[in-house]
Amino acid sequence: MRLFHVSDRPDIGRFEPRVAADGALKVWAIEERTLANYLLPRDCPRVCARPGPETAAADLALLDGAPAVVAIEAVWLERVRSTRLFLYDMPPASFALEDRIAGYWTSTTTVEPASTRTLTDLPERIAERGARLSALPSLWPLHDRVAASSLDFSMIRMRNAARR
Repeated sequence: MRLFHVSDRPDIGRFEPRVAADGALKVWAIEERTLANYLLPRDCPRVCARPGPETAAADLALLDGAPAVVAIEAVWLERVRSTRLFLYDMPPASFALEDRIAGYWTSTTTVEPASTRTLTDLPERIAERGARLSALPSLWPLHDRVAASSLDFSMIRMRNAARR
């Protein structure tokens, strides 16, 4: 199992646990299966969806033939194209699965990354991970359809999305 942390910072030598929403101290990592969801600027709102074990055949139409979709607002597209990110390869030994659907893993101890690499051309990096990047005028119609579906999904930074 490979785990990653994506950041706009190139110089993280060690990840110290931080206070999470549940009050626990955690270091976060993402598994390879859902990495495409995080290959965007940190504050970029997004709707990410893929089939899961409970997905009904009728809901697959929301993916329009893609194995996974990462949808952003069109106003973010140029920023996505020009952003440079840093992918930290995280040693998995101290991590435990936090959320299967999102692919979140957490550690309660300090973690030193095994390696770091620079990522550019984020639309291409997302495609390499088997997801289609969609730039929409508004995320809300897709948000509502995906939330009502049986797809596995993550809706990230929606507080930054344009108003309904």
